Amino acid sequence: MTLHHHGYFSDKSDLYASARPRYPDELFEFLCDQCPDLDRAWDCGTGSGQAAISLAEHFWQVEATDVSPQQIKNAASHERIHYSVQPAERTNFLDNAFSLVTVAQALHWFALEEFWQEVQRVLKPGGIFATWTYTWFHVSDEIDQIIKARLLDAIVGFWAPQNRLTWDGYRNVSFPFAEIPSPDIILAPQWNLDQLLSYLGTWSATRRYIEVNGGGFFRELEAALGNVWGNHEKKRAISMEFHLKVGRHET
Repeated sequence: MTLHHHGYFSDKSDLYASARPRYPDELFEFLCDQCPDLDRAWDCGTGSGQAAISLAEHFWQVEATDVSPQQIKNAASHERIHYSVQPAERTNFLDNAFSLVTVAQALHWFALEEFWQEVQRVLKPGGIFATWTYTWFHVSDEIDQIIKARLLDAIVGFWAPQNRLTWDGYRNVSFPFAEIPSPDIILAPQWNLDQLLSYLGTWSATRRYIEVNGGGFFRELEAALGNVWGNHEKKRAISMEFHLKVGRHET
């Protein structure tokens, strides 16, 4: 049965499209080096297409799917990307259709037993499956402490159980592929204060807290961060924990 948590990301899907980081080129170069060919890739749970856009720079055709019509509506267009609204666990793709299947920051929302069967059906023999997630981040000790005290401590009870799968880098999820050693990928976007706040506002736990308690605490967070950030347009490196899991489909 498909999990119906996509509503967390639908109401503000335009914000999600602008506030989530793009992934480094090194990630896609590594994945392409593992693939049997660069014909077709499927980006599943594409959201607003951050990963799909990068895949389109390498593959002749990219299928990008999401269960949320609002996310697809706000996805970045590209001549080699075809977007469609489909559940991860049940698609209309042909057998053995893809050389690469990717899931960026979304695997924890899927019904995994059914999803693995679907991936194994649509991947070519020797094809690659890759999933990744980014979790906690570091800006500076002072800024980190403000975010912990004014945001993380407030929303701790509002995380969905699935989010906890990301916190250990998907180490505790089933993985029916021959795992491939992965390089260390550095994810450190340069953001100003408004970009950081927009990102924090896309967190599902933040959204759920605001639904219950209102947004006053978030305005207080913004004021507290503004006092130490300096010029709000000043960009700082947001060093994110990045976890990558890659495997080959063997038959």
